[in-house]
Amino acid sequence: MKSLRGRHTEFITISVPAGYNLNEISNQIRQEAGTASNIKSKSTRKNVESALAKMDQALKSVAYTPENGLCMYCGNISEQEGATDLKLWMFEPPEPINLRLYRCEQVFLLDHLYGLIEEKDVYGLMAIDSTEASIGFVIGTGIHISTHLTSHVPGKTGKGGQSAQRFERVRSGLLLTFLKQIGEAATKIFEENKYLKGIIIGGPGPVKDKFAAGEFLSNSLKRKILGIKDMSYSGNEGIYDLVNISEDILRNSKITDEKAIIIKFFEHLKKDDGLVVYGFVEIKYALELGAVDKILISEDLPIKNFLLTCNSCDYKEEKITKETSLPSHCPKCKNQLNKTEKTDFIEELEEMAISKGASILEVTSESPEGQQFLQLGGIGAFLRYKIQV
Repeated sequence: MKSLRGRHTEFITISVPAGYNLNEISNQIRQEAGTASNIKSKSTRKNVESALAKMDQALKSVAYTPENGLCMYCGNISEQEGATDLKLWMFEPPEPINLRLYRCEQVFLLDHLYGLIEEKDVYGLMAIDSTEASIGFVIGTGIHISTHLTSHVPGKTGKGGQSAQRFERVRSGLLLTFLKQIGEAATKIFEENKYLKGIIIGGPGPVKDKFAAGEFLSNSLKRKILGIKDMSYSGNEGIYDLVNISEDILRNSKITDEKAIIIKFFEHLKKDDGLVVYGFVEIKYALELGAVDKILISEDLPIKNFLLTCNSCDYKEEKITKETSLPSHCPKCKNQLNKTEKTDFIEELEEMAISKGASILEVTSESPEGQQFLQLGGIGAFLRYKIQV
């Protein structure tokens, strides 16, 4: 919907707050239809009137405002001049909305919906030592590195005397400057995320402790420090290490839950106990038997549904695989094959899963466990009982 654009101001957006009287919305639509007759452009007038009529008709099928409110979008989305392709979207948003809105624009107004689908499970990460620091986030099930900083702080010297004391003073000054630089960057990055739940700081040695105890972060951010972790690495590598050793803190976050599920999947696979399967054909068969409890699908699933046909003979075959694994020539007559990508096969799985009482979980590939699952094929399932595949 975001990519669509009307020829003129003829895309209609209606937002109905939770608990609002739909009769008032219907009355407003009819009033706007009367006003639309004054639009000078014949094609624009026709498109606006048609959209309003379609929305008015759709509202008659809704007895009351849904619990979270109602969103309606309608307009002629045809890219061909003079052609009509009138589309209506009407749905209950995932969370309650408080915005009452009627707008007729060249685009659909969607900004108030983006806040509803933003990931709200956010933790700040900092991996620090005297030579480098990285700042990032755990956002939902993904690890994101925002910035990496390096310092000019020299290593400690083993020499004694006054020169060593001067060296240490210079080193302490450079370290203080670096910690201030880290604090300024972290404050800017973390304060921009309104869903930040907490901050975890890690690194080798005492520098991380000095940073956490000092006045390098704003008071509001200091209050969000959830833990300080000793680890072997700093920088970007340290960010990933920090997530792995912070499961006690992140226990209620999505990334920890997801890692635990994937680890459990591979444990069953290693035991070869028959309680997990992987691959589309195997999962579809298990679904038909009603044996599937939960399906795991990687968000970067590399396989698609293709129809292979040959113009020279009657060969036709449907394959669900990676595009790079498709044959280029007909196995019967050796002529070039035509390859057509078909409807997303995930929809077929979802429909089967719903009908069989199974659930589907999309997992990220940003964690090491998620990468391992993706390399396996990116699709697997937990079974309720053993089956013969």
